[in-house]
Amino acid sequence: MSKAARISTPVPASSSSRTSDGVQFVSTALFAGIGLLISLVAILCGVQGAWY
Repeated sequence: MSKAARISTPVPASSSSRTSDGVQFVSTALFAGIGLLISLVAILCGVQGAWY
């Protein structure tokens, strides 16, 4: 049987990773919010056929 070597590098826990996580969350939430707003406007305007 062959043996595999595990090579791991430590990841420093810094504030920059928290900042990038926050930016990623905000951009995802903004994208989802815009999509929901467009969907709501389309439903209220009575757009037919776009949902099938």
